[in-house]
Amino acid sequence: MAIPVVAIIGRPNVGKSSLLNCLARRMISIVEPTAGVTRDRVSHICDVDGVYVEFVDTGGYGIDDPDNLREHVERQIQYAVDAATRILFVVDVREGVTPLDQDVADWVRRQADRVTVVVNKVDQPHLLAGVGEFARLGFGDPVPVSATENFNRQELLGYVIEKVRGPAGEAPSEPAMKLALVGRRNTGKSSFINALAQEERVIVSEVPGTTRDAVDVRFELHGRTLVAIDTAGVRKKSKLANAVEFYGYSRALRSVRRADVVLFFIDATEPVGQVDKKLGQLICEEHKPCILVVNKWDLAVGRASSDEYGEYLCRTLPSLDFAPVAFTTARDGKNIQTVVDTATSLFKQARLRVGTGELNQALERVLAERAPSPKRGTRPVKLYFATQVAVQPPTIVCFVNEPSRVGRDYQRFLQNRMRELLPFPEVPIRLVFRGHRGRHAQTPKSVKNG
Repeated sequence: MAIPVVAIIGRPNVGKSSLLNCLARRMISIVEPTAGVTRDRVSHICDVDGVYVEFVDTGGYGIDDPDNLREHVERQIQYAVDAATRILFVVDVREGVTPLDQDVADWVRRQADRVTVVVNKVDQPHLLAGVGEFARLGFGDPVPVSATENFNRQELLGYVIEKVRGPAGEAPSEPAMKLALVGRRNTGKSSFINALAQEERVIVSEVPGTTRDAVDVRFELHGRTLVAIDTAGVRKKSKLANAVEFYGYSRALRSVRRADVVLFFIDATEPVGQVDKKLGQLICEEHKPCILVVNKWDLAVGRASSDEYGEYLCRTLPSLDFAPVAFTTARDGKNIQTVVDTATSLFKQARLRVGTGELNQALERVLAERAPSPKRGTRPVKLYFATQVAVQPPTIVCFVNEPSRVGRDYQRFLQNRMRELLPFPEVPIRLVFRGHRGRHAQTPKSVKNG
């Protein structure tokens, strides 16, 4: 049974995003005094006493957008309204009924039976007297709230549940995999999301910085529920123009941490820059499986072959030299399925567990090729044995006589060789070195094969 959808609409700066965050008890949408921060549909599924409801934040109706995206924003609002079981029409008690509020009311008049007016910013007792004025919008008794003070939160949730009780009730299926799409601005992440979802789920525009929030998009593919996270384009911190861009940047980095697989978008028409290199290093430090998605490949055909470009990426992004490369044209939906299939393969690799016997056979082969080199005048570094202690990422503990003397170069060599010898060829491995005073390179009885 489908989860009921509750759309949150209204003119700019009435507190729609604050209301979503209040209902979710989490910072889902970016909240800023600047009008027009929210552009895409930002949603969150809430469990309200066992009843699941998806709340959808939308952009401001009638926004005077400096990037000329008003038409795009209002189309996203229309999609939210069309899909909604209930519509929360948010207004500002401090400003009373404005002409733009009246425009919104006229626009949703045909859905009047699904509309509830929510009077926000009622954070002082004397402001309750102004709530009744909004009844003249024609949608029944308004519900007063203060999203920032959590005033009437439970009452509003109870009202919503009462209105959607019929079709509600089932818990949403857990996503089989979460994909985070990251990269510089204008690399085609939003076009890729829309191709996956097979609908205009997020705004696509040539305007840099169109996406601001991290937008979770759930979609079904071959009977599996997946979540793709569209993120704001990353650029140098020194060039972040305002708080909105800073929040978008922070959400993008947070999305990497909560993803199962990262799709790192590279613009085929632009050289790899410092922002790409820094982002690649971050993905590596988080030990996330990653696909280098070279988008806009149709515009680069003839400049280099795919093999040549792959070698170029290995040179410029050496920390991700193990990551598979996919060449796409997201605008046309080309190779989208290949990327998802590759992500599924990486997800499986990252969840594999290798037996201690197989692991130590691989370690012995590596040590036979190259042992750690001690510094002059110090005792030899000895690796005794290894065991896998976790997955996602595959985490291997290596027991050694002097953990602090295992150099970075040797750690990288060991990681690369273990990746080649074990069933983790395309995912990062986390190595942890622990002290051990054993005399022989053998597995203690407490470590079982498995």
